[in-house]
Amino acid sequence: MDEQIIQNLSRQLKVSADSVSHTMALLEEGNTVPFIARYRKQATNGLDEEQILFIEKQYQYEINLKERKEAVLNLIGQQGKLTDEIREAVNACTKLSQVEDLYRPYKQKKKTRAGVAIKNGLQPLTDWMLSLPESGDLPSEAQKYVSEYVKTPEDAIQGAEDILAEMVSDNAKLRWSFKDEIVRSGVLVTKKKKDAVDEKKVYEMYYDRQEKVRGIADHRVMAIDRAEKEKVITVSFSYDREGLEQQAASFYLKDAKNCVCAAEIEAAVKDGCERLLFPSIENEVRSELSEKAHRDSIEVFSMNLEKLLSQPPLKGRVVLGFDPGYANGCKLAVLDETGKLLAVAKIFPFRGKNRDTAEDKAKLLQLIRKYQVQIIAIGNGTASRESEKLVAEVIQENHLDVSYAIVSEAGASVWSAQEAARQEFPDLAVEERSAVSIGRRLLDPLPELIKIDPKSIGVGQYQHDLPEKALNERLDEAIMKVVNRVGADLNTASPELLTHISGLNAGIAREIVSYRNENGRFTDRKQLLKVHKLGPKAYTQCAGFLRIVGGDEPLDETSIHPESYEAARALMKACGITQLGQADAQFPAEKTADLGIDAYTLKDIEEAIRQPLRDYRDQFEGALLKSNVLELSDLHIGDQLAGTVRNVVDFGAFVDIGLHEDGLVHISNMSMNRIQHPSEVVSVGDIVQVWVIGVDEEKGKVQLSLLSPQQREQRSAAVRYRKSRKNRPNRPAEKPEEPARPVSMEDATARLLARFGSKHQ
Repeated sequence: MDEQIIQNLSRQLKVSADSVSHTMALLEEGNTVPFIARYRKQATNGLDEEQILFIEKQYQYEINLKERKEAVLNLIGQQGKLTDEIREAVNACTKLSQVEDLYRPYKQKKKTRAGVAIKNGLQPLTDWMLSLPESGDLPSEAQKYVSEYVKTPEDAIQGAEDILAEMVSDNAKLRWSFKDEIVRSGVLVTKKKKDAVDEKKVYEMYYDRQEKVRGIADHRVMAIDRAEKEKVITVSFSYDREGLEQQAASFYLKDAKNCVCAAEIEAAVKDGCERLLFPSIENEVRSELSEKAHRDSIEVFSMNLEKLLSQPPLKGRVVLGFDPGYANGCKLAVLDETGKLLAVAKIFPFRGKNRDTAEDKAKLLQLIRKYQVQIIAIGNGTASRESEKLVAEVIQENHLDVSYAIVSEAGASVWSAQEAARQEFPDLAVEERSAVSIGRRLLDPLPELIKIDPKSIGVGQYQHDLPEKALNERLDEAIMKVVNRVGADLNTASPELLTHISGLNAGIAREIVSYRNENGRFTDRKQLLKVHKLGPKAYTQCAGFLRIVGGDEPLDETSIHPESYEAARALMKACGITQLGQADAQFPAEKTADLGIDAYTLKDIEEAIRQPLRDYRDQFEGALLKSNVLELSDLHIGDQLAGTVRNVVDFGAFVDIGLHEDGLVHISNMSMNRIQHPSEVVSVGDIVQVWVIGVDEEKGKVQLSLLSPQQREQRSAAVRYRKSRKNRPNRPAEKPEEPARPVSMEDATARLLARFGSKHQ
């Protein structure tokens, strides 16, 4: 391992160099990220999955950077042009792009005007011009280079200028300086094309817009990129081109006042800037803006997916999955506490206008009573709100102790048509399988959602514009983190879930299920070693994440790794603990000090002994359960509601409050303090208190706020106060009387929620 790279990563992560080097050693040995994060904390000093992933990726980047530096220095050396200054500049680079900029002048290029001029022997003429002669005559000097390929002195001068123009474009110092200036003070300008087709005016805000490069938001960058790709707008930059050209001319002319070819040098520099340098830098800036927007959007998508998968299950409930529909009816699926299908049915309450729904209600009621349904999961697609109203009426009219929740059905139809779904439910129609998926999403979201391509789940922004490889990789990492934090029941886990367990892959996952089907339940973790293709290395990586409830070894139902079983038994014996699950178990330091267990492992074992079946997801908020229904006409400005965050994007969050369309909480209505991103306040799946601040009945849109009316007024007063001070600099402004602070428990809770987000933020 390269010690310099280790030191660099140590500084970037602000962790010890030992943590980095030990982590790299563990990765090189073939250990997985979840295994290292959970079971090798002593070696890494407690680094989490994200830190380990950063080390893994950044170390490889640094290795690639080092190798490219060596290759570039070697290539320049082969040309006989390597100097100490070039070597020092290349070695000082911290990015691959910087290395490539320094290599540009020496790189073999395709046929260019400058290349043709050099081939025709005009480099010496360019060198003479750059010597800034104060005597002599350029046409006379150029006459020396007239040849079969250079017909006239004018052609020679033009060729020399072409060489200089390319030198301007290849000059790394100019490129870096000009790029910094364009990013710092440049403006991105968008204009609608004359022949553009944008019938729904999706990109109307970009028809005539100017925005500073350094301040443009990621989601607007992606919108601009898409609008340009669809040929709706043109995109250009506005900056001080003349000033930069003068800087470039000064760079080459230095302080020469009487240079006989100053005019030609200025012309060549101007041509190099306008024809080569400026377009090249603009492309780089656009590319970097897009890359940053892609990276940030991928991170938002990954974060949303992680939060969605981390929603806690509804344990021990009989669930009815309700897939709404109009003409094709509503599909119903009753599931037991484990997600096993008990019954399917179909009703048609919305097939025609003014239809009598008594028969449909009776059929729904019969299912609820027969199977003792406790909760109904209603998909949020077509006819969702009509279905919600129907369910609420059945509950209220029959005084049922039943709740319902609106569940995102994004991707349910995708899973329903997959081969795995057909194999599990060969006798069900696709729509009936969707009802099963909707019900299971409420019962236990994680194992159901990972069956579906994350891009079909609906928690991203501009996801179809993102680089697919990078997106898939990051989403896989989000799934990997959640699945291994939660673990899996070895006797019930699906192949899809097992695939994401540390050390396993799709092939081994299928072998585990096959072994289970042929030999019955696993009763001991060691039986995994009998599974085809699962060797000792894979066993070490996966064993701690696979639980066996009710097996031969009690410790198998915990997150304790088999390698620590002896230590766990010794700890229990020393502390007088006879069985797992003693929530009040005590572990006095004087009794644990001599057991030889490191502090990290000791803490994890103690927690597992107290709560052997603890679910990582229990710390988060569950689904919002309801028994009544809300109509748009019921809403008024100032109403306070509870809702579920369905998606978090750069400009705000979409919250399901029970209407056809989710309400939008704009980022400006999320916190009393300025925030950089909505994720600082809310996450997908959060249950939040919101206030209605705008209702558009015609469009069916609702604007929401996480700030109470009192908070919004308080913030407005503060803004007015700041403006008054700004507008009256010579007179001290009187601070307005602050509105009364909220005193009720509800308002106090709402204020804390608006400022700090949900409990797990």
